[in-house]
Amino acid sequence: MANTIENLLTRNLLEVFGERDTVKRRSAIAALWVEDGVFVDPFGRYVGYAALNDAISQLHAKFPGFVFAPIGAPQAFYDVGRLAWSHGPVGEPPKVTGLDVVTVRDSRIVVLYAFIDTPVT
Repeated sequence: MANTIENLLTRNLLEVFGERDTVKRRSAIAALWVEDGVFVDPFGRYVGYAALNDAISQLHAKFPGFVFAPIGAPQAFYDVGRLAWSHGPVGEPPKVTGLDVVTVRDSRIVVLYAFIDTPVT
């Protein structure tokens, strides 16, 4: 399957951010991201495979049992794309929603900005 921007966004949400197994997640990061890729969210800026993996491990530790799901279809043009997502306990309404915006080079994610909406109460 080609690494179109839409495909990268969906795979990143499910195979990177949604993956709890560290070995599988590291493999997905290496397949989808450039080595010095940058992930930015309201809580920090993380550069490189190890920093990205650590940030996601901390997210899973903080929210055990939560899963990510796409909201609608990803959109892309030129080298930029976006994907809305939800995050919450399995089988329950989402607790948080957000939007990932990426830039891509050579079919890999260079930068991902994760905008997080106000948590759903």
